Amino acid sequence: MRKSLLLIMVLFITNSLLAQNIIIKNIQFEGLKRTKESFLRRLVKVKPLSAYNIEQIETDVERLNRLPGIAKAIYRLDKTNPTEYVLTYQIVENFTIIPGVRVSQANDDSFAFRLSVFEFNFLGQNQIIGGFYGRNVFDSFGGYWEAPYLFSNKLGIGVNYIKNVMREPIFFPNDNTVNYKLDNLSTEIYALYELDFHNNFQLGIKYVDQEYSFIDGAVTAQVPNELSAQKWSVLSEYENNHLVVDYQYVYGFRNFTNVELITGGEGLLDDELIAQTDFQYFKKVGEKGNWANRLKLSYATFNDSRFAPFALDNQLNIRGAGNSTGRGTAEITLNTEYRHTLYEKDWFVLQSNTFLDTGTRRNPTGDLNDLVSNSTLKVNPGLGIRFIHKRIFNAVIRFDYGFGIGNNATNGFVFGIGQYF
Repeated sequence: MRKSLLLIMVLFITNSLLAQNIIIKNIQFEGLKRTKESFLRRLVKVKPLSAYNIEQIETDVERLNRLPGIAKAIYRLDKTNPTEYVLTYQIVENFTIIPGVRVSQANDDSFAFRLSVFEFNFLGQNQIIGGFYGRNVFDSFGGYWEAPYLFSNKLGIGVNYIKNVMREPIFFPNDNTVNYKLDNLSTEIYALYELDFHNNFQLGIKYVDQEYSFIDGAVTAQVPNELSAQKWSVLSEYENNHLVVDYQYVYGFRNFTNVELITGGEGLLDDELIAQTDFQYFKKVGEKGNWANRLKLSYATFNDSRFAPFALDNQLNIRGAGNSTGRGTAEITLNTEYRHTLYEKDWFVLQSNTFLDTGTRRNPTGDLNDLVSNSTLKVNPGLGIRFIHKRIFNAVIRFDYGFGIGNNATNGFVFGIGQYF
């Protein structure tokens, strides 16, 4: 027994010493069409003539799989002599010029839409550039550019300009819903920094010119005709990412935490601190299943205004809840769903979805007891279907129907692009 253990230890030490003497002589990339090889060489941490390290190689593969321009990356090691390997990354690229169409019902029951086009591999460096035009009672438009690795393999930048104009319902006491025209013009610039493979930071500033103009509703002393504010915000975000992505399957966990300090407002649009954290957990179930979970916690310090920052909405938190049917200054949302691959052939995947969305909120001017009140609790189970193109980035067309349970229950059909979370 002792001899066997001694032999195992000797073999382990010998293999470790041999591995330390092996070097990666050269690095190659296969399958590249639009992505620049120079960009990927700068991004990966394994370099030519570096020591062989299998964990670092596998981490680089996962780093490549997270890029919008890459559908799937694997690696191959070819031995040229006993102490040298050639490392080859085999790449399947995504198609990344993505048009988008969103169709919905506006808050005045009219037809609403949003048209967009985004390039997720701009200049072959996985930069994001694009814009949108939409009409939700009023016209809106915006433009975005984000280059996460513009300056180095750790440091990048993003900017956006958005003019969002919409009919916005605000909920006053005694079931008095007042509709405003919200004209929200914002400009933002931010820096992105990758501390390591799992931890990313974002820091930026934003200018917002915000105007509310009365449209209709019951006029009372509490209901202002017009409100306006010119605000500056400091925004920060931290991401801890341990996800593994294999086409339509995702497993691991991720957390986003955002903090925004807003100044420049007054009265009903006063200054506030907004904090949100989003926990996500994914687990592969058998050969074709994927269990996905999201817990979202949100809190705003300014609680004296009906113009609250968090909305109860089909596209944001509770499928079947309707379009902006409630507002809050704190919220808890839990989404859990089981995704199952019904059919898969080459590039196409048909996936079913069984979900449960639950959430509660603190009403404007309310207290934290609202979060445990039946009057604010929403429970919506539902069913859905997904049509997925495996070689087009984020090409998931989803259809869901949520069934409300309990008091003030609402049912609804939800359409969108991309997984719900």
